Amino acid sequence: MESTDSRDAPVLAISGSIPELRQSLLKWYEQFGRNLPWRHTQDPYEIWVSEIMLQQTQVKTVVPYYQRWLVEFPSLEVLARADQQQVLKIWQGLGYYSRARNLHRAAQQILHQYGGKFPTDPAVVLKLIGIGRTTAGGILSAAFNQPLAILDGNVKRILARLVGLQDFPSKALPQLWQLSETLLDPKQPRDFNQALMDLGATVCTPRNPSCSSCPWVAHCQAFALNLQAVIPMREARSPLPHKLIGVAVIWNDQGQILIDKRRQEGLLGGLWEFPGGKLEPNETVVDCIHREIKEELGIEISVGERLITIDHAYTHFRVTLAVHHCRYISGQPQPLECDEIRWVWLDEIDQYPFPKANTQIIAALQQYASF
Repeated sequence: MESTDSRDAPVLAISGSIPELRQSLLKWYEQFGRNLPWRHTQDPYEIWVSEIMLQQTQVKTVVPYYQRWLVEFPSLEVLARADQQQVLKIWQGLGYYSRARNLHRAAQQILHQYGGKFPTDPAVVLKLIGIGRTTAGGILSAAFNQPLAILDGNVKRILARLVGLQDFPSKALPQLWQLSETLLDPKQPRDFNQALMDLGATVCTPRNPSCSSCPWVAHCQAFALNLQAVIPMREARSPLPHKLIGVAVIWNDQGQILIDKRRQEGLLGGLWEFPGGKLEPNETVVDCIHREIKEELGIEISVGERLITIDHAYTHFRVTLAVHHCRYISGQPQPLECDEIRWVWLDEIDQYPFPKANTQIIAALQQYASF
């Protein structure tokens, strides 16, 4: 969780009166606020789901997932009692799967510790798995109209431009939190926070902001200095490391395919995948697949033709998956480096939650089998 204590932070100077800024933003929101499905409810469970899904994911992507989720898990109790595999399957394709696992675990936490009722005390909400200060503020302000500030990426950008912040936002978090708390309208925190998010998503965008449409343009120091393209300052990112992965689609004599479930801890925990691993220096893809399958599953295979090559980017690295058809030869498959293994038929493989890159392998297999 971010260190966000704003009590002793130096004050960032605002141009214009606080009441005027509040009034102009709320008036803008009344006319231009987005019509989103989670805006039509004050159910904390439904709002919580939307807040988690919206982390690092665009609204247009979230909406259909949110709607499907509430069909499958219409209440907190239904989610808490669901199987994790069912949860991951509904989340499949949305990415950042720890969000789904944390939602599921936190729902169980609420069911067992708070009788299934979403808590209203901010200190208690912050103890729930996967909920930080911004998420807590978003949920409690939207569901209960509590005067709690937020500071997501959109809000950081708006506030940095408003005060002409000549520093990286990550180095001014206490000041930005203080500013968000100062600006928050205590009488209409629900609408104010949602207005801030909408302003950042539709007007005060990362690139080419529509400053002429902004209700705060007269008070924006970045605009006054013609620095809206520079503020907020962006920290240089290192190139993403690249990994080449050998992947095996292992067939047995009955025509079944061997899949394994990743361990709960770490990236993509609890999801199923086709086994394989990273190439070692000076290793061929075929040699890599032989070695990885022996290490992971304890079996011997023969490596056949290439099925597909997939390039995929994660947050902190890129991968190229070199996927080969393989034939099972001997040995008893064992989950040596995973939670579980299964032989499955191709026509039942869609029942299992897979990472996005692996769904491309499944599509290639289905096309291969149709010939």
